Amino acid sequence: MPEPTPSPAEIAAALGRRLVGQSRAIQEISIVLAKKLAGLPAGNVLLIGSSGTGKTTLMRAVEEYLASRPELGARATQVRVHANLLAEEAERRRPGEALLARLVERAREELGDEAGSERVLERARRGIVFVDEIDKIRARIEERPHLAGIRAQEALLTLIENEAVPFTLPQWMGGGVVRVDAGELLFVGAGAFEGLYDAVYDRVTLGRDRGALKSTTFVDGGAVREETVFRLADWLRSEDLFEYGMSPQFLSRFDAVVLLEDLREDELVEIFLTSPESGFRQSKDWFGHLGLELAVSPAAVRRIAAEAAREPRLGARALQGVFRRVIRAYELDPQGSAVDGTLVIDLPEVEKALGERTG
Repeated sequence: MPEPTPSPAEIAAALGRRLVGQSRAIQEISIVLAKKLAGLPAGNVLLIGSSGTGKTTLMRAVEEYLASRPELGARATQVRVHANLLAEEAERRRPGEALLARLVERAREELGDEAGSERVLERARRGIVFVDEIDKIRARIEERPHLAGIRAQEALLTLIENEAVPFTLPQWMGGGVVRVDAGELLFVGAGAFEGLYDAVYDRVTLGRDRGALKSTTFVDGGAVREETVFRLADWLRSEDLFEYGMSPQFLSRFDAVVLLEDLREDELVEIFLTSPESGFRQSKDWFGHLGLELAVSPAAVRRIAAEAAREPRLGARALQGVFRRVIRAYELDPQGSAVDGTLVIDLPEVEKALGERTG
């Protein structure tokens, strides 16, 4: 009897242990993944978010979740491809074939060299394709046509639209050309879409929707102030993505367009303390390698996160830059920095390091 398909809530709980915040993105991905694992149609998803908000982390979380559950991973071969590669392959007019080749290779790795060609091809055509930096295949750059991007969008559209795709079999599969029905592939695209935020902001403040964005009155400590709050999720329209360079035909094949939120200070604190990619965790490992202990006080962590939050468009990546300013001198001479085998970084040390940069 086959293993039951996990519920979207179960998948979301697993992904949430890897990714901080971004509940809506986690929910959308969990729903389509549950449908996909159940062998049912699942709509494609487009993730839009600033650098460092967790798009790639979410993709990795899905990969790690399926890898931890082999009985589920067998239902969905996954590949992650950079959109620039598709654009490069588009120059050779074969991006669709290049993507299928990746799926076939991955399916072969999972099934083993003894698996027959038909079994490998069947598994590959039911796969999940993560397209990173999908905004790089925009059809226009600075109002000029981007031919490689146009071709890459067209090739992906062919795969998404369930057309029979010609595919040249590798020699280990016997060679020759077959037609592959790619209709069961699930696509998750992700990109920062740099410049989109500014373009939409200009539309609602200076352009055709000028005046639509209203200021909000806040009372803070008895003082009354007005502030204009702009959230891209509140104002983004399909037309903005068309103008950015994503064709209507291409965009319409994504059932859900999800905007990832800028990370708040509390979320940055959690990422700093718990993420495997955190600069703090990496420095702690470096000190541990030398037999030393590294600790950062809660007040110092909060100050680092507050400084990183001043650069919301960089997300978690801002944490790395801020912490490097603090930890660099200590990492240069760990033994000389530690007292009785321990280095404790407190608020004064953080303030001094940040002041040296900005003063």
